[in-house]
Amino acid sequence: MCKRTTLLIFGLIFVFNQVFGQTFKQQFNELVSKKDTLGQQQLLDKWEKADSKDPELYVAYFNYFANKSKKEIITLEQNPKGNDVLQIMDKDSSNKEPVSYMYVKTYYDQDILKKGFDYIDKGLEKYPNRLDMRFGKIYMFGQIEDYENFTKEIIKTIDYSAINKNMWTWTDSKPLDDPKNFMLSSIQVYQLQLYNTKNDDLLDNMKRIAEVVLKYYPDHIESLSNLSIVFMLQKEYDKALEQLLKAEKLNPKDYIVLNNIAQAYKLKGDTEKAIKYYELTIKHGDEKAKNYAKGQIEELKKK
Repeated sequence: MCKRTTLLIFGLIFVFNQVFGQTFKQQFNELVSKKDTLGQQQLLDKWEKADSKDPELYVAYFNYFANKSKKEIITLEQNPKGNDVLQIMDKDSSNKEPVSYMYVKTYYDQDILKKGFDYIDKGLEKYPNRLDMRFGKIYMFGQIEDYENFTKEIIKTIDYSAINKNMWTWTDSKPLDDPKNFMLSSIQVYQLQLYNTKNDDLLDNMKRIAEVVLKYYPDHIESLSNLSIVFMLQKEYDKALEQLLKAEKLNPKDYIVLNNIAQAYKLKGDTEKAIKYYELTIKHGDEKAKNYAKGQIEELKKK
């Protein structure tokens, strides 16, 4: 799996063409580091007048509005979020549990952020092969937890990969190395982001993404596994196994797939086949997978 692309949004400060580009980039970087939003706006106005067709300008505008839209407030709530949480205790009570929690809550001004989306949309209209623009947009939808648009933008990217034959570009419109796998591994990170919300309502989003990937890339094992996980969580074990057995044919030694097959059979109540696939997991898996499979076999044999 590639490194997380969700950190890209605030790193997308790009080089402008030749002499003017270096000057704009250096100035913009300095202004961002100083959090000088007024200076950034003035520079962007100057940049746009100098060359409104520069793709890096659209990314810079997007970053500017994304940063500007981010707000923080101190809040008191019952459910703590994040690591920097202050516990509020009732000194007059015998209850040792906190009565509330204080922490900094982040939110985004939607009106300001929309201006950033408008600029990145203009950039994508002119430069649709710029994968960094697409991923920046997806990242921000994830930040504001707009998972419907998050999902739609991922699907748009997958659909367009069939049109441009994965001829993706990145910063300075430079071609990516191994663009197909980079795109697919990044989408796998986004799928994990949806899964980690632990929101069952988003299982359909995961399913939609996996199905579109498999439409164009039917041998993508990760998407077959993603689809199977959705089906297992929905207690549709036969449908889960259908996807997993396809994945097994593609790579019979993929111990993650083998373990998931065993899990599906276990949930379905087929102990014999579950043990068979846990044994295959032991044969092909790493140490952690082997120990887990051994524990599962012991548990199943007790029944």
